[in-house]
Amino acid sequence: MGQHSLPSIFRAALAATKAPQQVCGAFSFAQAKASKRQASPVTIAAIRKQALEDFTMTSTLRQADWTRLHPQPYELGESPFWHPQESRWYWVDIPGKKILRAQADGDNLEVWDMPSEPGCIAPAAQGGLVIALRHGVFRAQAWGGALEHLVTLPYDTQTVRANDGKCDALGRFWVGTIDETKAHDAAALFCIDARSGAPVAQTMATGALTGNGMGWSLDGRSAYWADTPRHLVHGWDYEPASNTLSGHRTHLQFSPKPADWVSGDARYQGRPDGAAVDSQGNYWLAMFEGARICCFSQEGHMLASYATPAQCPTMPCFGGEDLKTLFITSARHGRKDDELARYPDSGCVFSMRVEVAGLPVHFFAD
Repeated sequence: MGQHSLPSIFRAALAATKAPQQVCGAFSFAQAKASKRQASPVTIAAIRKQALEDFTMTSTLRQADWTRLHPQPYELGESPFWHPQESRWYWVDIPGKKILRAQADGDNLEVWDMPSEPGCIAPAAQGGLVIALRHGVFRAQAWGGALEHLVTLPYDTQTVRANDGKCDALGRFWVGTIDETKAHDAAALFCIDARSGAPVAQTMATGALTGNGMGWSLDGRSAYWADTPRHLVHGWDYEPASNTLSGHRTHLQFSPKPADWVSGDARYQGRPDGAAVDSQGNYWLAMFEGARICCFSQEGHMLASYATPAQCPTMPCFGGEDLKTLFITSARHGRKDDELARYPDSGCVFSMRVEVAGLPVHFFAD
């Protein structure tokens, strides 16, 4: 087992293990694994066991005062953001092939049907949206407007589609993908830059199963990206000007799902899905199947864990006029009847007030 399967707080114990670096412009997990020396399995097992015990001991759930934004549930909500100029929430329903938006209180819900699954969206500085669909990345100048093709990403659309993503502080659109076979490590992370004319897509990382949890530290010098089925969040050093990832590390590692787990079993605390960063640099992470959202410090220490009104929360964001409303999407797609009976609002979107403000959404620059 390599270093990037261990929690960040224990990386020092494996200093002798060679850390992977950037490979030919894009970080490759497969090449990184192949290049590592083997560390002591006994030592690694002990470190991992202690890390997971520490995570469990510090993850006591807090109850939260959630408000359902709108009574209509959707299949798999994702990619939420608060549009400060419109005072609206936006999000997508991936299998439903829809983009949605509503006022702050959930009124005036609008639905826009897409030709294929929208993985993620972001507002554009010149108006409208940038949209990552299964079959390409598109630009819409206005709500309901024509879809203008920007780029086609290099993957097989029969088994891979766009998933989690957002814009960075310089206006580039980052898109993670999902390997629907869950077997071929075909998911990757791409960055689309349209600031200088024709959009250019750069491959930033490869060799994953499901890309999620995209985010950056407050100073923009660290990047985070989750691989959900592997229960881990990657971390890198990041140079915004040159758009370079280096110094790969494991930022967070979570316990795997027990083989005999059933929905509602509290032994399992979920796996990392979508994320958001607040104004103190804390990393808020939706834990799919864990019925919780967790807040971690920049160093990877858990600060709080809040119960959610759905077994499968998917992605948080901050909004409202003061950015102190935490908004979270959720899923009901493929969930069993007994779970939906316990969580009848699964697939809805929810909000709660928080003490620390979030960061405003970054706009796509073109």
